[in-house]
Amino acid sequence: MLHPTVVINVAGLNRSLLGEHSPHLNRLAARSHLRRLKPVLPAVTCSVQSSMLTGLPVSEHGIVGNGWYDRDLAEVHFWKQSNRLVQGEKVWDAAKKRDASFTCCNMFWWYNMYSNADYTVTPRPQYKADGRKIPDIHTHPPELRVSLQEKLGQFPLFNFWGPASSIVSSQWIAEASMMTHDTFNPTLMLIYLPHLDYALQKLGPEHADISGHVREIDNVVGDLIDFFDQKETRIILLSEYGIEPVDEAVFINRFLREQGGLSVREESGGELLDAGASDAFAVVDHQIAHVYIKHHQDIPRHQELLSQHPGVDRVLDRDEQKTFEIDHPRAGELVLIAKARHWFTYDYWLDDARAPDFARTVDIHRKPGYDPRELFLDPRPRMLWTKARIAGKLLKKKLGFRTLMDVIPLDTSLVKGSHGRIDQPPEVMPVLMTSLPVDHLPEEIPCTSVYEVILSHLFAE
Repeated sequence: MLHPTVVINVAGLNRSLLGEHSPHLNRLAARSHLRRLKPVLPAVTCSVQSSMLTGLPVSEHGIVGNGWYDRDLAEVHFWKQSNRLVQGEKVWDAAKKRDASFTCCNMFWWYNMYSNADYTVTPRPQYKADGRKIPDIHTHPPELRVSLQEKLGQFPLFNFWGPASSIVSSQWIAEASMMTHDTFNPTLMLIYLPHLDYALQKLGPEHADISGHVREIDNVVGDLIDFFDQKETRIILLSEYGIEPVDEAVFINRFLREQGGLSVREESGGELLDAGASDAFAVVDHQIAHVYIKHHQDIPRHQELLSQHPGVDRVLDRDEQKTFEIDHPRAGELVLIAKARHWFTYDYWLDDARAPDFARTVDIHRKPGYDPRELFLDPRPRMLWTKARIAGKLLKKKLGFRTLMDVIPLDTSLVKGSHGRIDQPPEVMPVLMTSLPVDHLPEEIPCTSVYEVILSHLFAE
């Protein structure tokens, strides 16, 4: 017999954040079985979610990060959305094999598009030829896109990511999830709530204002708990990784450039990473960096140099990557792990005046790595009029003029929280709350076990 189940993913949640400011989460924890989750390496969104939904390590499902370098195309690809990139059987396919009546709804978990899930909703902006980026979503079935935005308003993309990120996007996702559940009544619903993740990166987990952000996401989760309790739905609540405080950025691409490995191409006074021409460069992802090396004989030299670089904790060659189960063809010849309180920045230019135009914009696809500075507005004195400046630029866009939204800072010291490492104290590690007994499981379980936990909720009496 199938039992309706919901999996609520509260990104960035860990035990240290559960307390007086999270009464709804505490209520759920009190009636649930609580375990720590051990993330895969790298402990980043796409890799961990893919392991949870396939039960496989990175070496088998192939999602080596939120992005990677395509050696054939000589291009870095970040934040792609096709589910076909994830190798291995998904949990919804396994469930449907057991019971043909099973249905699944995926609300904003990554690699959402073109999967075999019955109902899906994910961000999908419209990129216009005149440079405008219009908030929108991609859904299956397609008509769901219209009905959700007619009832809830346009998806708040700029509150989902960027300097204006806020609880508004997680509230929209929660409301859309409840509305979609009422419409389709899926057996399994997956819900992703990102708000706490961004607050922790921006402020750091030690900041006094984090308690307010915990309270905000707790209220959203409380509404979902009440909704699914009324539906007699089994609840799993989890997070993908814990976010730790950081103080320093590691400029690994600048180092590789100084060593003669990284090549750039000059365009309109700025510099672009020329990946195909580079002998060595890094695709950075929070506290992990994939270093792609063109010539096999150069690997030992780069390995030795990088192992001595300040801020680098470990350098994994192909043999060591097997130990961490990240040895996949998409991975770099070397994988770097940052030291505690450090994170990797993608910056490769040696002079900020030579930075490419997209460096000071929110541009998640063009940058050869994840850039948490996109959560900030440039705080320099000449930018104090930023809001008026933004309003003017938005007006130009609405009028059809091309303009550059260059309001993002290059200052890495603004970033106060990061993730990706898996060597963390217990209180920082992600959590799993499950309504079914897990007495047979240890206090700390691998995130790949979530796959079986979901199936147990669906099928166990």
